[in-house]
Amino acid sequence: MTTATNQTGDWLGHPKGLFVLFATEMWERFSYYGMRALLIFYLTKYFLFSDAQASEIYGSYTALVYVLPIIGGILADRYLGSKKAVTFGAILIALGHLTLAIDFSPSHHQYEQTVSQNDPTLQLFFLALALISAGTGFLKANISTIVGNLYAPDDSRRDGGFTIFYMGINLGSVIATIVCGYLGETFGWHYGFGAAGIGMLIGLVTFLAGQKHLKGIAEPTQPKLLKKKTAGISTEYWIYLGGLLMVAVSWKLVQNNEIVGSLLSASIGIMSVIIIYFALRKCNKVERDRLFAISILIFFSVVFWALFEQAGSSLSLLTDRVIDRNLWGIEIKASQFQALNPAFIIFLAPLFSILWVKLSRRGWEPSTPTKFALGILQVGLGFLVLVWGMHNAQGNEPVAMIWIVLLYFVHTTGELCLSPVGLSMMTKLSVARIASMMMGVWFLAAAAAQYIAGLLSALTGDKENSVGTLTTLAKTKAAYIPVYSKMGWIAVGIGMFLLFIVPFVKKLMHNNKPMATEQHQEPAVTAN
Repeated sequence: MTTATNQTGDWLGHPKGLFVLFATEMWERFSYYGMRALLIFYLTKYFLFSDAQASEIYGSYTALVYVLPIIGGILADRYLGSKKAVTFGAILIALGHLTLAIDFSPSHHQYEQTVSQNDPTLQLFFLALALISAGTGFLKANISTIVGNLYAPDDSRRDGGFTIFYMGINLGSVIATIVCGYLGETFGWHYGFGAAGIGMLIGLVTFLAGQKHLKGIAEPTQPKLLKKKTAGISTEYWIYLGGLLMVAVSWKLVQNNEIVGSLLSASIGIMSVIIIYFALRKCNKVERDRLFAISILIFFSVVFWALFEQAGSSLSLLTDRVIDRNLWGIEIKASQFQALNPAFIIFLAPLFSILWVKLSRRGWEPSTPTKFALGILQVGLGFLVLVWGMHNAQGNEPVAMIWIVLLYFVHTTGELCLSPVGLSMMTKLSVARIASMMMGVWFLAAAAAQYIAGLLSALTGDKENSVGTLTTLAKTKAAYIPVYSKMGWIAVGIGMFLLFIVPFVKKLMHNNKPMATEQHQEPAVTAN
């Protein structure tokens, strides 16, 4: 694919195309996080699912959101090109959000009935999730690829460009959770979902209108192949039909949590066998050691994200039920607390960047596995801080807001230790011959973490009915405290174990220097 290197007509020292992609991604993340802020409440308060059922649906959906970009990325790289993939994905996402914006069954607002699996309203809801999942599969990985192609591999502006781009992610997340959360919880869920859909449409229009600034770098890699016809249909339209098939499969999977778990388990098992075989039969000692180092760190990343991603499920429900959300006489909506994490990232990321540079100059910067361990320790500490706060609230007394704010703060500092080095570690240590496959394994692990997050969330709160069983604050707190205590202490234990084996992992990494034959790939600043 062509790489843009011409610096004429740049803005603020960067290609103008960067700011087109910044705005596109900001609005896409607005749509995703706006919908995510409301999803668990919509499931429990509108469809009256129990906490456990809602958490499992949430986990299946978010797992699909992270695994489908593997397929979308392959199709874009080999056939569609990033422009067509992003456009198709954005259309599917917008359709999903706008489907959620239709209020077919207002009676559910009155908590008068539970919803049958055959209820057409529920099936439309699952279709909306499937559209968003499949659309994200085509969009998520490919827009980052375009950012990388704006710069030559040795362009000193590259890291700064990615920093600007990922600020768009977090800015969109902050605005979305505040705006969509307020609209959804104040005027009705469908207003919040509708705002998310409008955000995606704005992002799509921005992307298409700004193509002149991308200078053709997002065009198809093999345009002649796209036009080749089979059974009277071009390859391009076969891919779009395949995308609709992806929607149909996702529609089935999102409502069958056990099938999603089985598929993830089977996929991880197969990939593990392939990695072990390749490491033992196709690699020299250094390559083999590095593959094992990557595999170890991927496992620990699953632990981190499975706990961190409670934010959109169990932590949101807890915030709604036991946290005193009144600030200076104004009640903050429970969904709006999800804005804390991206807001902290915007504030703290530059400080962490400066900190790592200063520590590096003195030879004190923690190694990659040490940063992973620090991240896991902090995600565990966040839960223990919240448990401490819940213990301090006696009986039916609500929990002070400061404790949930502190949890998000500590979780964000943990994220900034682990997330920025995640994909960077993958690109440095992967064997060039299977670099793309290992990137797929990274996304597969992220999907597994989302699925496990749903299962963990299902252990908290109300097991039977989200509006009828836990009748007092005391009972509600008592349902969350033991689960969060276990999560916290287990995470601390796993973090300490990783710290203990850091010398072993560092030895496997062989100084963490990239292979001479390895091609540059893009780093991740956050997991968003």
